[in-house]
Amino acid sequence: MSRFTAAAGFRHDQPETTGVLLVQLGTPQAPEAGAVRRYLAEFLADPRVIEIPRAVWMPILHGIILRTRPARSAAKYASIWTDEGSPLAVHSRRQAALLGGYLGEAGHRVSVALAMRYGEPSVGSVLRELRERNLTRLLVLPLYPQYAGSSAGTALDAVMREIAGWRNPPELRTIKHFHDDPGYIAALAERVRAHWRTEGQPAQLLMSFHGVPESTLLQGDPYHCECLVTARLLAQALDLPRDRWRVSFQSRLGRARWLQPYTEATLRELGRQGTERLDVLCPGFVADCLETLEEIAIEGKATYEEAGGRGFSYIPCLNDSPAFIHGLAGLVGRHLQGWPTARLDAQAQAALDTQLAQRLERARAAGAAR
Repeated sequence: MSRFTAAAGFRHDQPETTGVLLVQLGTPQAPEAGAVRRYLAEFLADPRVIEIPRAVWMPILHGIILRTRPARSAAKYASIWTDEGSPLAVHSRRQAALLGGYLGEAGHRVSVALAMRYGEPSVGSVLRELRERNLTRLLVLPLYPQYAGSSAGTALDAVMREIAGWRNPPELRTIKHFHDDPGYIAALAERVRAHWRTEGQPAQLLMSFHGVPESTLLQGDPYHCECLVTARLLAQALDLPRDRWRVSFQSRLGRARWLQPYTEATLRELGRQGTERLDVLCPGFVADCLETLEEIAIEGKATYEEAGGRGFSYIPCLNDSPAFIHGLAGLVGRHLQGWPTARLDAQAQAALDTQLAQRLERARAAGAAR
């Protein structure tokens, strides 16, 4: 038996497919302790996420964390769960569907698919589904604007591991990051302006990014620098003076020193200063999720108000906003250049059909069954 796998339904007259794979973090299947435990077991066992030596970390993970954390996390997930399911999954599915529509209207013949790095649908299962459609070219877009090894890095790892076992892997392109992409920055600016048109401008705009250990910065991970670039470009697009915006980092795990300033400490500081109005945006998340809807919009608001702050507003993520999908389509379109994705007219389609039929005849003459 071969160690390399192939499509079960391959045919020599099957048209080639260009795939665009969006990869998001993932989410539990339900706001229940068991589902959260399965999700965390996969997520926190990833050596890209937790770089503690395995012999030290795994007993802690299975002996302590997975025994205590799932129930608490499940209650938090329940506070943001919707009738359609996890907000992250709902928004991500819409993003993939809308992006496919935008690219189709722009004349691209591509298959847009969504995979989750942890949970379902897994990267491997989605790629194997694309392979059944004769996946010939693949563009991978991790949905993390700023590159970190623990986010986009591990998403790309999962793709590479899967296709490394294929008999006939596709041509491969990746979009490592888009922290300074004009379409992304414009979409963020429009999201903020739309909020301000109804609520007015705040005294302060806080841009809260997901945190990572400070050691990753010292080892060359560009994440911290890319977050600061995004914040600066967004502030410029909004014409905000430097004294009216801040950057902070949230979601710290463990006792190690992480990127600072911490969001929780910053919220307390702004609250103690008696800030009259604070808006918080999470530019590093393109879809609302536990870290934005619960950690910031609920817990963050409480922290700020308990410290004396007033007028807290959370600005939603880009989600399925037209400006963001338009920006994504432009980003993907540029990376598709040089690949034969243009929509075929009747004459070109007829020529392709003839070419595929001839290929099948030659294959059968050589002994192929289909």
